Amino acid sequence: MQSFDELLHEAEIAHGHLCAGQILGVRMAMLGCQRLGIDEPKGKDRKRLVTFIEIDRCATDAIAVVTGCRLGKRALKFRDWGKMAATFLDLQTDRAIRIAALESSKQRARDLYPHIEQKNEQQMLAYRELPEADLFSEQWVQVPLHAREMPGYKSARITCASCGEGINYERETLRDGQTLCQGCAFPQSRYYQPSKT
Repeated sequence: MQSFDELLHEAEIAHGHLCAGQILGVRMAMLGCQRLGIDEPKGKDRKRLVTFIEIDRCATDAIAVVTGCRLGKRALKFRDWGKMAATFLDLQTDRAIRIAALESSKQRARDLYPHIEQKNEQQMLAYRELPEADLFSEQWVQVPLHAREMPGYKSARITCASCGEGINYERETLRDGQTLCQGCAFPQSRYYQPSKT
């Protein structure tokens, strides 16, 4: 695996700036790979790893850089739980570890660098040097992964009977005898609403 500094530099470029979340994300992903015995997540081990992220913040970009997991490759899965946590699943061994940032790490940063007023600077310095046990909780977990969630999965493309758009990966819904996309089947819960303009 690349060094921490190399990965942090790549994460900064991918994200557009360096912040405490980037440092935390790099360390979290490196730890996840280490615990699973994945030495080259972007090299020889690139097809072994699926990563579930629980927040759409800075750390997510860093985790993607370290693991090589991407949404477009179906190896990065987003679960909108609002938690600074990620689960790393080794498809080869079916082992998975969930790693979450400890809330206490913020206080540890303040304790280490009380003379620095800006909390992001405190955290950036502290998150580089604090031991993993002061930054993260770790839990071995099981992640049942349906075949349609796997990278490289192929399925028939279905057409929505209402809007005519194509639907991939068995995401269609049968309602009142019609095959519908999620947006047409559940219009009240879609993330967009049609506009008259």
